Amino acid sequence: MDLNLLRVFIAIYETQSVTGAAERLFITQPSVSYALKRLREEFDEALFVRNNAGMQPTFRAIQLYEVFKRALGSIDQAVADSKTFDFASSTFKFTLAMSDLGEFFFLPYIYRQLQRVAPNIKLEILQLDANSLEEWLLIGKIDAAICNRNNKVSNVLCEVLLRDQYVCLLNKDHPRIKDELSYNAFLQEKHITVSSQAGHHYVEERVRQAGHELQISLRVPHFSALGELVSSSECLTTLPSSIGHMFTEMNEGRILPLPFFVPEVEVCLYSQMDNGNIPAKRWFCDFLRKVRYGVQSPVPRIRDKS
Repeated sequence: MDLNLLRVFIAIYETQSVTGAAERLFITQPSVSYALKRLREEFDEALFVRNNAGMQPTFRAIQLYEVFKRALGSIDQAVADSKTFDFASSTFKFTLAMSDLGEFFFLPYIYRQLQRVAPNIKLEILQLDANSLEEWLLIGKIDAAICNRNNKVSNVLCEVLLRDQYVCLLNKDHPRIKDELSYNAFLQEKHITVSSQAGHHYVEERVRQAGHELQISLRVPHFSALGELVSSSECLTTLPSSIGHMFTEMNEGRILPLPFFVPEVEVCLYSQMDNGNIPAKRWFCDFLRKVRYGVQSPVPRIRDKS
């Protein structure tokens, strides 16, 4: 059987879409439809049934998927191992998805190091949509993503790059809060929060689980303005400590530990090696793992008082 037919089968299975399979494989939709027709003739079965959720596999297709995936994976791995990626001279273009917070904190380190080791590589940054992360990786729209751990994503590779914790950023001359932040004070003060697709919602959820609500005075779409907003007001905001320290270094506020427990933030690298140029993607992900993303200052952990 033509191996290209198996690639089409896997692409349809994973994207649940003829359009998605075409985008991943960089071929036309009619080509995917023709390949699907040949697959159906080969196995004398429909293999996929279209409904409102997309192209759903039959029981026979589910059985075939594991076999085809394993076989093609072995073939692709053998081919990839025989090739090398000359990153120093390559003009390859990588696409990386990040939140605005990732752009603010991670991107300067990434780009500075990339310019040093692979100056001709091109890099495109896409604004992260947490709900589309898995689909984007599976269809090859992006090569990798750096973001908070996304528990809804399961069919792609996930590696923890670093761990962080949430802290409170406030005006360094706040009239009511001095060297310690109590839970009652945290609830009584006004807050600035970020309406983001990147998953920074843990603090609001934790307060809500305790039966309380934050007094949200302002919601903004990005993290970049938080330092200036806090330093010119009496509002509080919560954010990862690495970002909080960046604002304090710019003389935009001070940070205090939260007066209740919030789980650590796991910033992860997401990738998918089953489509596109495997040696290039492998190098890019390895590069992202090795970038030194600054030094985080320790912030005391606080017991849960709520």
